[in-house]
Amino acid sequence: MHLGARSKIVARQFVMTADGGSRGNPGPAGYGAVLHEGNVVIAELYDYIGIATNNVAEYSGLVAGLTAIHQLDPNAIIEVRMDSKLVVEQMSGRWQIKHDGMKILAKEARAAHTPSLVTYVWIPREENAHADRLANRALDEKSGKSTQQINFLTERLRMDEVPTMIYFIRHGETILTPDRKFSGSGEPNPPLTMTGLAQAGLVAEEVMKLKPEILIASPLMRTAQTAEVIAEQLDLPIIFDEAWFECGFGSWDGLSIDEVARLYPIEYKAWLSSSSYAPPEGESYDALGWRVDEAIDKLVAKYPGKRIVVVSHNGVIKQAIRLATDGSPESIFHIDVSPCSISSISIWPSDGLRALRSANEQGHLR
Repeated sequence: MHLGARSKIVARQFVMTADGGSRGNPGPAGYGAVLHEGNVVIAELYDYIGIATNNVAEYSGLVAGLTAIHQLDPNAIIEVRMDSKLVVEQMSGRWQIKHDGMKILAKEARAAHTPSLVTYVWIPREENAHADRLANRALDEKSGKSTQQINFLTERLRMDEVPTMIYFIRHGETILTPDRKFSGSGEPNPPLTMTGLAQAGLVAEEVMKLKPEILIASPLMRTAQTAEVIAEQLDLPIIFDEAWFECGFGSWDGLSIDEVARLYPIEYKAWLSSSSYAPPEGESYDALGWRVDEAIDKLVAKYPGKRIVVVSHNGVIKQAIRLATDGSPESIFHIDVSPCSISSISIWPSDGLRALRSANEQGHLR
């Protein structure tokens, strides 16, 4: 490098999806926004905003997301994706803003982050399911949603709509499994043991009875090997997708619980105490939950009404179960999933409603 030359600073790039909704239009309203950096969901935002219209709620989600990203990096490049044609066209400068309330919110959005660093893209509603569900969560939590959820499921079971069925299969045993050593998305990336391969053969026979149409797997070695055994039985191609990677345990990968407790006593205690804590160079359970939440939405949008097998990992499947039962983030600490067990979830494509059908089935292994 010549003296005096400046190193090039690469701006951080974010993708944000946002939505809002009103029950009554105007009526009780809330918004949701999901922030991505690369392929990672870094935050979920949602809030109840009182009585408002759908459009005001959508603008509120936009403002909240832009404000959050600006706090992370005021020079970031942002791509906003929304299913509101109105907001996208108005913020892109192609349509006039006539509503006084939206004029104020549009002004707030432009003030939240440098407009020249923000682009707007319209997406179909089914691609915005994550943000939409957060907006509804804000409304449900305000109005008391436990009764509503029961009623929604009861009504859905009476309808003719065919749900998407996802059968989650945890991979077979590896050399790290018996001692419950940390085995995340990084090294040592262990293969299956002979016991693990035998387990994969047994679960493959059981999966055949489910007559799946799609086979998806995490690309890590242990899930890939399990999926290959299943694929031989089903005569289906494997679709590998990193969205189904195990939680990243960073520096703890390959270590036993006792080793982590001894080498990282403060960090280990924090990890035990909160789903929001990430191990050194790793990923928090909350972040994993956001990733799994979005991966499920994308799967249902792409394969509505299909029967899908997803070969994945303990943490991922625990999060899928938690999300289906609408458990708190900390409820993941009360779920466990065994090697080559089957857990199944129904999702109705029309509104994304989820229902847990089974968890940790192991009868085929006995």
